Amino acid sequence: MDSKLPSSVRSTLLELFGQIEREFENLYIENLELRREIETLNERLAAEGQAIDGAELSKGQLKTKASHSTSQLSQKLKTTYKASTSKIVSSFKTTTSRAVCQLVKEYIGHRDGIWDVSVARTQPVVLGTASADHTALLWSIETGRCLVKYSGHVGSVNSIKFHPSEQLALTASGDQTAHIWRYAVQLPTPQPVADTTQQICGEDEVECSDKDEPDVDADVSSDCPTIRVPLTSLKSHQGVVIAADWLVGGKQAVTASWDRTANLFDVETAELVHSLTGHDQELTHCCTHPTQRLVVTSSRDTTFRLWDFRDPSIHSVNVFQGHTDTVTSAVFTVGDNVVSGSDDRTVKVWDLRNMRSPIATIRTDSAINRINVCVGQKIIALPHDNRQVRLFDMSGVRLARLPRSSRQGHRRMVCCSAWSEDHPMCNLFTCGFDRQAIGWNINIPALLQEK
Repeated sequence: MDSKLPSSVRSTLLELFGQIEREFENLYIENLELRREIETLNERLAAEGQAIDGAELSKGQLKTKASHSTSQLSQKLKTTYKASTSKIVSSFKTTTSRAVCQLVKEYIGHRDGIWDVSVARTQPVVLGTASADHTALLWSIETGRCLVKYSGHVGSVNSIKFHPSEQLALTASGDQTAHIWRYAVQLPTPQPVADTTQQICGEDEVECSDKDEPDVDADVSSDCPTIRVPLTSLKSHQGVVIAADWLVGGKQAVTASWDRTANLFDVETAELVHSLTGHDQELTHCCTHPTQRLVVTSSRDTTFRLWDFRDPSIHSVNVFQGHTDTVTSAVFTVGDNVVSGSDDRTVKVWDLRNMRSPIATIRTDSAINRINVCVGQKIIALPHDNRQVRLFDMSGVRLARLPRSSRQGHRRMVCCSAWSEDHPMCNLFTCGFDRQAIGWNINIPALLQEK
């Protein structure tokens, strides 16, 4: 029978039913994965004589291992807790210890959302932000003052990365280009920090109603030096350039685009060295290994790919299909791990030496944006669509959640996070669509990181 509904209404309904179907499919796949993890857990426990029926455990009810005998613990768990297994994994990975998180400085000056934040790797150490307002800003970490404004792009600036050894910045833009530009800054004398209030980070902060974004009617970047022309422009993409990064050594750069390709450029000549094709949908991110010629790209096609340029004569690629929705980012650690985050609300930790399956899976309640890993402490910062920022260790244990209230924290989607291990004042930076970046001091007790 012909429908009497207008075509626009029918189209909307079909789209909504499609989303519902995909959500149920994701839940079904999640349950299958959880059953496999329960079986793995049972095998480990069976070796100690304490096999547990996972179908009888529920989220939040499995407590820390007590000092009772393994047989007593197993029997108590079996007889006391009766529920489904749909969300059991997070129950095994909770902690009652807390980290101390201090909001140190807010960086306010952009006139639109901030997509990316990065910290310079050379002296002087400055903070860089990339915004939908078509600019990138460099900031004094200590004072929150804008030091340099880059306005060479004619589209949204989607990412910013600093050269490993020179005062050069690499920005990617919606104008289908990536720019390399040189900066020179003089840091102002730092003033005493006004807000030194510390807050315990946990999962029980009070949620407060939104308030308006910071007032930026007065353009704080108007009186700082402006760079309008790049040193080098990298052109070859036919779509938005969503991310860019320097390869180790800084002589080459990689870009990721919505045209479904990633491109490797020679920085000095701006010539295209390789075009990396294979993704079926738009790319969302790219990242380079800190010490090896490796690149990882992520995509809306639910995969991420590992590209190996260590052999100059040939480059190889490996495809990884560990997620059920858009992979928003995948990043290297200093060791042999890759960490991937997705709109399917999971983060997965992979071993480069055996990437057939993840070595840890973190399940959350919101889509995950550009993640970042603290190299020294091996802590993953997860920025979420729901305005939260959570910290996990590499084995998937939740360490903390950054405070969010009417007085501090982001008021809209948190887009990105970046660690700075060498700076004495702030060691974590976040940015969001509330047009501000925030500098945090995070103190993770050593006890939390012991395994």
